[in-house]
Amino acid sequence: MRPEELARRVAAIAGEKQAVDIVALDMRGLVSYTDFLVLCTARNQRLAKAIHDDVYARLKADGLLPDHVEGEREANWVLMDYLDCILHVFVPEAREYYRLETLW
Repeated sequence: MRPEELARRVAAIAGEKQAVDIVALDMRGLVSYTDFLVLCTARNQRLAKAIHDDVYARLKADGLLPDHVEGEREANWVLMDYLDCILHVFVPEAREYYRLETLW
């Protein structure tokens, strides 16, 4: 799966699971560690975990596993690193505090 397709798929799965404020940032030419960042907000920790679980299960069914996952237990900010695409799932307070989309 091409990086663009992966980013679209991840964003679509998150959206189907009620994520809001979904943003896909094309990072090619800006950073060397990924091609796309997908950022989204879950209204609470339980939903953030559910988004993680659904993205994980559906991409696993496609034969894709994340290289690295962080924050799954606390679920204030869940990071799923698929190398070409990194998903960040935030609760509202964490998204406002870190404001990743303003870095680029």
